[in-house]
Amino acid sequence: MAGNSFGTVFRLTTFGESHGRGLGGVIDGCPAGLELDLEAIQRDLDRRKPGQSAIVTQRKESDQVTFYSGIFEGFTTGTPIGFLIPNANQKSGDYSHIADSYRPSHADYTYDQKYGSRDYRGGGRSSARETVCRVVAGAIAKQLLGNVSIQAYVSQVGSLVLETPYQELDLEKSEQNPVRCPDPDMAQKMEAHIREVRKTGDTIGGVISCVIRGVPAGWGEPVFDKLHACLGSAMLSINAVKGFEYGSGFEGVKMRGSEHNDAFNPDGSTRTNHSGGVQGGISNGMDIYFRVAFKPVATLLQSYETIDKEGEAVTVQGKGRHDPCVVPRAVPIVEAMAALVLADMSLLSRLSRI
Repeated sequence: MAGNSFGTVFRLTTFGESHGRGLGGVIDGCPAGLELDLEAIQRDLDRRKPGQSAIVTQRKESDQVTFYSGIFEGFTTGTPIGFLIPNANQKSGDYSHIADSYRPSHADYTYDQKYGSRDYRGGGRSSARETVCRVVAGAIAKQLLGNVSIQAYVSQVGSLVLETPYQELDLEKSEQNPVRCPDPDMAQKMEAHIREVRKTGDTIGGVISCVIRGVPAGWGEPVFDKLHACLGSAMLSINAVKGFEYGSGFEGVKMRGSEHNDAFNPDGSTRTNHSGGVQGGISNGMDIYFRVAFKPVATLLQSYETIDKEGEAVTVQGKGRHDPCVVPRAVPIVEAMAALVLADMSLLSRLSRI
């Protein structure tokens, strides 16, 4: 099964399934001598873990990570960092009803077509539980990046949109409510909406915005490995993501070039930042900002029409423990994937000047 590794120099390979014994990974390319704050890594895992509030899946997992290699006396050694997060609260019986049928808009059908078989317990490898490994690696990447700040937050749930520009928000307030929206009033509305949707056994989508500060000019590779292209690839690899835009994004098409161009200041900074901190695929030293759209979760806790392996129409009653809206728990995942891209780009930028 290809496609389990991410990155060029700072590289993560993950393994494991939602209802297997555990999930883990190997991080290669992390420089030696980096002092790691293991508590900070666990804090990011706690932000992603299930069961943390009433508006997310009630699966109970401690998500405690154990490191097996690559760290000695608190410092990275430069050798591969191996880690494992055990699964402790699987309820595989919740999925026996879909052993021979396919959930619409899920990976059930496509996995069967590609591999000839699938692990139907919680989606197996296609489960969003795989992202726990990304959060571990991303937390290490954040520490490698030093003063680079990566802050993601929920800016939309369904039709509820936080219109306030990020410059006018206190992003630290995102962690003060279960939705992870930095505007307290909007957060309450979003939470109420998610609760309403959950009561009906349905799901709702949303948008996560991310702001990155402190990236120097010069990170990113020309042509195929442009910084924004790699960020887009990273975000689109996250389960349930349907869209990515950076800088002015799709709204930029409404502007003329004379309006959209970011005029320079004498120090090389720009008066506006429609470019989103990236020009020619390379960081220009301004804030990098982007938005990631997440679809409504495909697994519904209600009856729905579908087909079985024989192509026969069947009615299935949804079961199990699932997120009615993924964006609250996806905030640390977005940050982690951004950190992995930037860690890789920072190391590649060093190589380009040798």
